[in-house]
Amino acid sequence: MFKILRNSWALFLGMSLIMLAYGFQGSLLGVRAVQEEFSLTSTGFMMSGYFLGYFLGAKYITTIISRVGHIRSFAAFASFASVAILAHSIVINPITWFLFRVITGLSMASIYTIAESWLNDRSSNKNRGSVLSIYMIILYGSMGFGMFFLNFSAPENFEPFILISLLMSVALIPILMTKRKAPSFKSIQPMKLKELYKISPLGMVSALLYGIIQSALFSLLAVYAASMNFSIFEISIATFLLAVSGAISQWPIGKLSDIFDRRKVIVYSTFAAGIFAVCTIFASGQMYLPEGLSTPKTWFYVFLILFSFTSLPMFAIIMAHTNDYIPKEKFVVAGAGLQFVFGMGAMTGPLLCSIFMNISGLNGFWIFLAIFHFLIGAFGIHRMRVRETTENPDSQFTPMPESITPLGMELNPQAQPIAEPTRSFNEFRSSLERRLKQMNVFINLDKATSKDK
Repeated sequence: MFKILRNSWALFLGMSLIMLAYGFQGSLLGVRAVQEEFSLTSTGFMMSGYFLGYFLGAKYITTIISRVGHIRSFAAFASFASVAILAHSIVINPITWFLFRVITGLSMASIYTIAESWLNDRSSNKNRGSVLSIYMIILYGSMGFGMFFLNFSAPENFEPFILISLLMSVALIPILMTKRKAPSFKSIQPMKLKELYKISPLGMVSALLYGIIQSALFSLLAVYAASMNFSIFEISIATFLLAVSGAISQWPIGKLSDIFDRRKVIVYSTFAAGIFAVCTIFASGQMYLPEGLSTPKTWFYVFLILFSFTSLPMFAIIMAHTNDYIPKEKFVVAGAGLQFVFGMGAMTGPLLCSIFMNISGLNGFWIFLAIFHFLIGAFGIHRMRVRETTENPDSQFTPMPESITPLGMELNPQAQPIAEPTRSFNEFRSSLERRLKQMNVFINLDKATSKDK
C-alpha cells in the first residue's frame, strides 16, 4: 500500500483536489439555481448537461489523448473545467449553464480517463485491487468533504465559484511536476447493445434504469433540500451522507452478492432502496417550515443513509452479475458496454426527474427514484423466472465507482491480467550499452591476466 502511494502520490493528490471541487460544484449549482428561481424543469435540464458532456467525452476522448498526450490533455481539460465554473458566475441563465455543464462533463471524462489509464499503467496483477480501493476512497471521500465547502460563503456570492476554479487549477501542479512518463493505452470499444442484451438482459436494462436514478439523485438532491428550506449546513450534511454511506456500503452488499444469487441481491437491494425512498417522504413531514415550526430532520437523515446504503452499490453488482455469464477475457469490454448504457440513462435522469417534481411536487423527487428502483426489481423477478443462474468462478464482486470510464474497467482485479509494463526502446538500448561496456572490461581483464601468466 505504501509503495502504491509513493509511486502515485501526485496523481492521487491531484484527483483529490479535483473531486473536492467537483463535489462542491454540484451542490453549489443546485442551491444557486433555487435561489435564482430557476424552474424545476430548467434546473433539471441544466444539470443534465454534465452527463451529456460526460457521455460524449467518454466515447471520444481517447482519440484526443492519443493525439495530444496525457499531460497536455489533463492540463487543457482541467483548465476548461476551471474556466467553465467561473463562467457560471458571470452569465446566469439555464441555457448557458447547460452549455457550461456540457464542458464540465467533457472535461471530467477526460480527467477520469487520464487518471485511470495512469493507474492501469502503474498497477500489476498483484496490486490492482489495492489501487482501485485507494482510488475509490479518494473519489468518494474527497467528493463528500467537498460538499461541506458550501459553508465557505453564501452561494449567491462569486467567491465559491472562485474557490472551485482555484482547486481545479492547483490540482494541475502535482500532475505537471511529476517526473514519471505518461502511459500509453489502447482505446476500448464497448460491446454492441444487441450482444450485451443477449448476454445479460437484466444487466443492460438495470444499467440503463440505474443511470437515470444515479444522475437524478446526485444532481437534484441539493435542489430538493434547498427547496425544502434546509440551511446550507444541513444541505452539506445531506449530500455528504449520501456519498460516504454509499461508499461504505460497497463491501458488505458486494460480499452478500458473492454468497447468494446475485440477482436476488439486486432485487432485494433495489426494493429496499425504493422503500427507503418512500420512507423519506413520510420523514420529511413539515421540514419545509421556518425554524421553530419545522419537524426535526433526524429521521430524514436516517432514511437517506439507508437509501444510499442499498442504492449506491448497485452498479457494481449489476456489472458482477453481467460477468457471471461471460468469460474472464470479456470483463473489460462488457463493463465498457454497461458504462455506455449507464451514460445513456444518466443523460435523461435529471430532466425527467425535474419534470416529475414539477408535476407532483418536491417529494416527487423520492417518488421518481422509488419508481425506477421498483422497475429494476420487477424486471429482476421476471428474469429469475425465465433464466436460471449460472456459476462463473472468474466472476466476483469488485467495488466500482459509477463515474469510472471504460478504460478504468481494466482496474477490476478479476479482469484479464494486465501485462507488466515493458521497457521502452531507449531504456533497452541504454541497458544493452551498459552490459556491453561491462563485458569489454571483463575481456580486458582476461587479456591482462593472460599476459601476466
